Amino acid sequence: MVWKTLNSLLGLDTLLTESTSKDIVIFKHSTTCSISHMAKMRLEENWDLHDLDIYYLDLKKYRNVSDAIAEKLHVHHESPQILLIRNKDCIYDASHFDISVDELKESLAWGTTTSL
Repeated sequence: MVWKTLNSLLGLDTLLTESTSKDIVIFKHSTTCSISHMAKMRLEENWDLHDLDIYYLDLKKYRNVSDAIAEKLHVHHESPQILLIRNKDCIYDASHFDISVDELKESLAWGTTTSL
């Protein structure tokens, strides 16, 4: 699993533009939360989506980027949270223990909007 770092509003705009040609995943992580740590560990243990870009956002350091994500993608802020972005739209949104690689795969296959 190769994490790309999301740490700026410009980076968010860039990845949203990239989402018009490929699917993008954002994982919002709180470095001080044990649930967030467990969700990240479960993702890393089960990740087999090698052709999919996944961005890591430390929302303690970059809360302004998290707020912009909520505004631009019309999603409620959660932590931890995983978002699947396609064509500048969030088509999958899960948080806490609902974060699952299998659920993410289903959304990739079907391309339908899912929110847990």
